[in-house]
Amino acid sequence: MKKVLVIGDTCRDIFIYGKCDRLSPEAPVPVLKPMTSRSTRGMAANVYANLQALGIDADLITNTELPIKTRYVDEVSNQMLLRVDENDLIEPIEYLKDIDFKEYSAVVISDYNKGFLSKDDIEYISKNHKNTFLDSKKTFGDWCSKIKFIKINEKEYLNNSSFLDKHYHGHLIVTRGKRGATLDSTDGFLITEEHPVRDLSGAGDTFFAALVAYHVKNNDICEAIKFANKCASWVVTQKGVVVVDVKKINL
Repeated sequence: MKKVLVIGDTCRDIFIYGKCDRLSPEAPVPVLKPMTSRSTRGMAANVYANLQALGIDADLITNTELPIKTRYVDEVSNQMLLRVDENDLIEPIEYLKDIDFKEYSAVVISDYNKGFLSKDDIEYISKNHKNTFLDSKKTFGDWCSKIKFIKINEKEYLNNSSFLDKHYHGHLIVTRGKRGATLDSTDGFLITEEHPVRDLSGAGDTFFAALVAYHVKNNDICEAIKFANKCASWVVTQKGVVVVDVKKINL
């Protein structure tokens, strides 16, 4: 059984690209003339879309009312000028205990801390499924002690290292930007090829999805981290939030 459940917060990512060649006469801010726009579902839905693109049969449980993140971007430089977040709080899940976790080989928790999942909800999931992957913006504590794999970025790790280093005894994957990733803060997995960084939006979701996809298929966390590095390195060369295309990655 290789089916995966993704559960967590989803938003609507909107990118408005335009021409920016002058400053406003009212204030020292750039004036953007909108030209094109792109809209995708992000956060947990982006993890789900990437899993599907990587050949994983997956289900998604998420919120229906979507917060909106609108980014205004200069078309030429790809410089983000402004991000506007709307409807940022999400209604909590109501039917967690109705989920049959036995249907899934892994449960992927993409928690952006917008209100869909509480700490108690995540603890409940980890107690009802042994193969859990967590990416969370919450402050970590005992509620995550039974999670099998935790994936966080370097800044999040530094904010939570006192707990994670002392009390978390599972596999901790920390993404470190151009320096790749580490496993349990010791084993390093460097990015060996340089890539021009165009947009970091959604790269963490891609890394997370690729990590899960490889591990579900091969049960090798070290090789999964290497694969996730390659997928995320390609995604940051693209504009906006995009789904990984393995045909364009040098594996």
